[in-house]
Amino acid sequence: MDLGMDTNEAIWKSTQIVHNRELKADERVRKNAAQWRLMGELLPFEAQDAFTFLDLGAGTGSAARAILDLYPRSTAVLTDFSAPMMAVGEAEMAPFAGRFRYLEFDMSTGDWPGAIPAAFDAVVTSMCIHHMPDHRKAGLFTEIFDHLAPGGWYLNYDSVSSADPLVTATWNRVIDLDPEAARKRLHGTAEERARRENHRQYLIPLPQQLDYLRAAGFQGIDVYWKHLDDVIYGGRRPA
Repeated sequence: MDLGMDTNEAIWKSTQIVHNRELKADERVRKNAAQWRLMGELLPFEAQDAFTFLDLGAGTGSAARAILDLYPRSTAVLTDFSAPMMAVGEAEMAPFAGRFRYLEFDMSTGDWPGAIPAAFDAVVTSMCIHHMPDHRKAGLFTEIFDHLAPGGWYLNYDSVSSADPLVTATWNRVIDLDPEAARKRLHGTAEERARRENHRQYLIPLPQQLDYLRAAGFQGIDVYWKHLDDVIYGGRRPA
């Protein structure tokens, strides 16, 4: 399966690949629902607080839905660069009609659309930052910082790598205890292999990403949850 060099665009703007991904939506929810909810619970709001948050690289809106469900007076702006993903997201977000809007934004550029508000009470990202090369990770953290209101929080649920090959081997050994995960990693279809390589191409260790947050100006940086190569971390803009 030759996707060329720009695998982010080739994969995530493919109607067929997005369709195939949605066929396994239940599997994805089982794996990630608790982490999406935890991100919402970590935000420093009471249940009835009214606030607006940005879900950057939102895909079909899974993280945003978890937060909107926890906080019935919250509203969301969701961005993505994939029309097929946003189309699926619009349908899946229907229960929250009137409380969200999608905007097209390609995170690989620093060119934020003017329609994105200047400041949010919180920003979240879920399984998207790792698709960016290092300079864009660092750049995005600065841009996210600049789009937070004073005291606003940023949380990221994402995958990381390890600088230690023995740690990586240990992660893979444990992950492969799930026969389906082992099959995908070792004997997947051409599409599954392409998506795996796309997933891995820009992974970097967690400490490097925390350094990027510090350089962007974030305070209160912490790792709130970690399981093997998946992690939730974040920080806040000083009040």
